[in-house]
Amino acid sequence: MKALSKTTRSIKPAEVEKKWHLIDADGLVVGRLASIVANILRGKTKPSYTPHVDCGDHVIVINADKVRFTGNKLADKKYYKHTGYAGGIKETTAAKVLEGRFPERVLEKAVERMIPRGPLGRQQMKALHLYSGAEHPHAGNQPETLDVASMNRKNKVTV
Repeated sequence: MKALSKTTRSIKPAEVEKKWHLIDADGLVVGRLASIVANILRGKTKPSYTPHVDCGDHVIVINADKVRFTGNKLADKKYYKHTGYAGGIKETTAAKVLEGRFPERVLEKAVERMIPRGPLGRQQMKALHLYSGAEHPHAGNQPETLDVASMNRKNKVTV
């Protein structure tokens, strides 16, 4: 019988194996989807997770424009940005962003705020691929489909 090792193994960047995951965001709740995606991007779903190494996988999210909010968040949730000038704070609602030119930014910003800031976080965010339609150019990477709606009944909003 082999004795158990009492040392924690820290994975090196060259030893990381990155997989590809495909998620259909149609009808999924934004915050719940963002937390699942952020954990995959960071590599926290792997047993070889190392905090200071980018050991996460690539995530492709299709239909990112069809994400849903619960309650009155669609109208009440406000996003703020600052122009850099005095008194230059701007606000917009989640509904306006989803109806706008880049509706996938709602999900992108939700995931980005769950990833640590700094060089490692920027590297991990490059593995997130968001598309507002059902098509994506990453079919050659053979992504495995991840059914987020079946993980928990609250992950999908039904009307």
